[in-house]
Amino acid sequence: MSTAAVSGPRRSKFGWNLLGLFVFVTAGFPVYWMLNTAFKPAKDAIDPDPSLLPTSITFANFGRALDIADFWGPVGRSLVVSLTVVVIGIVVGMLAALAISRFAFRGRKVVIVGILAVQMVPLVAMIIPVFLLLNDLGQYDRLSGLVITYLTFILPFTVWTLRGFIVNIPRELEEAAMVDGCSRTTAFIRVVFPLLAPGMVATSVYGFIQAWNEYLYALMLMSQQNQTATVWLGNFTTKHGTEYAPMMAGSTMMAVPIVVLFLLVQRKMAAGLTAGAVKG
Repeated sequence: MSTAAVSGPRRSKFGWNLLGLFVFVTAGFPVYWMLNTAFKPAKDAIDPDPSLLPTSITFANFGRALDIADFWGPVGRSLVVSLTVVVIGIVVGMLAALAISRFAFRGRKVVIVGILAVQMVPLVAMIIPVFLLLNDLGQYDRLSGLVITYLTFILPFTVWTLRGFIVNIPRELEEAAMVDGCSRTTAFIRVVFPLLAPGMVATSVYGFIQAWNEYLYALMLMSQQNQTATVWLGNFTTKHGTEYAPMMAGSTMMAVPIVVLFLLVQRKMAAGLTAGAVKG
């Protein structure tokens, strides 16, 4: 084999590695800068000539973040909303995915196309209709209204992903269980449900992250007294300016639960998202 033939793949691999490094730095630098600002003195955060490495480390910004406004109230509301969305989304999404995958009914293809179409609509385009609808239903400035809103754009993804899992599970497994004396419900619980675990983990984490990090609807649909954690970060911006260091400290505290959750389930989540999209 010639030297040119060997060097070609090496150059190609080096190019892909360089591209991967560039993407990693581009995606990771904002996170690094958030941590860098959170742990540096407040005066250094507004320095017109900032340094990539902190000259000194302080935890005072975290104390300031907890003192400047009620922290645990918004975090608690975000946690309640996110967990409620996950539970309802998984239950309803699993039943809907089962119906679409296992039962033939009139309009089935229309429902499938509708699930895809809903995911293509920009969220900002629906904010005025959602606001008017929730206001008419008496759900404005209520956590239940926020849960309903989040479910409208999390449920389609949940249904579509779990549908991909159910379609990939052979019907013969359920039929064999029914031949052995199981009812359809029992066959689903004992056969299909355990195989759905990766998909349920993936959609649960996705739904939790989306609900936890959502800002626009939480800002428009909730008052300041009932604000969620993402909106709470706006308290660091006043008419006197923005306290960047405490804001970054608050952002860091908000990001920790998500990062820990993702690290714990990243393998199952990746497997779930991949397997659920194999077959349509």
